[in-house]
Amino acid sequence: MRLVLSEEGVRNTVMTSEDGQVLYKTSTPFRFGTRMTSLYKVIPNENPEDMQDNFEVIGEIEWHVIGSSTLRLYGEEMKTKDFMPRHGLLRNKRTFKAPDGRSYIWEAEFSVVHLSRDGESRQELARSHRRNLGIIGARRDPYLEVSEELEHMLDMVVLTFIYVEKLRMDDEEAASYSV
Repeated sequence: MRLVLSEEGVRNTVMTSEDGQVLYKTSTPFRFGTRMTSLYKVIPNENPEDMQDNFEVIGEIEWHVIGSSTLRLYGEEMKTKDFMPRHGLLRNKRTFKAPDGRSYIWEAEFSVVHLSRDGESRQELARSHRRNLGIIGARRDPYLEVSEELEHMLDMVVLTFIYVEKLRMDDEEAASYSV
């Protein structure tokens, strides 16, 4: 499955299927202090005459500069320092236990993040792709490619992706200032 993002900035974007059907959107209003990203999911409209998308808030990320940020999914609150602790030589990995009881690991590289099952095989199950302006190769919007194996927990994958991708983008921006 491919979730196409309207913007590379994951805190304010719309995620669609390849055929353009809106599936999720994120919104992070500007304010001083602690910022909150809301994750909305499209709820099927029962009226076939009404083509308006209806959204329901399914998750939130409360961003903290100092201390642990908080993820919420369907009302369950998870502190990132406990739920997705940072580890690895470069501290660029975050492992979490999903509702299916398995452990998964997000790894941030310089320009992408990818998700694999934690363990020996480290089979890649999701990967982000940056926008391509078409100068070299075909033009494409940014997207998150997710294995069918994860469709049963897609909401969790999307919420954790938003978190790790925003952190990766912050690291990328900080590195550009240090040059």
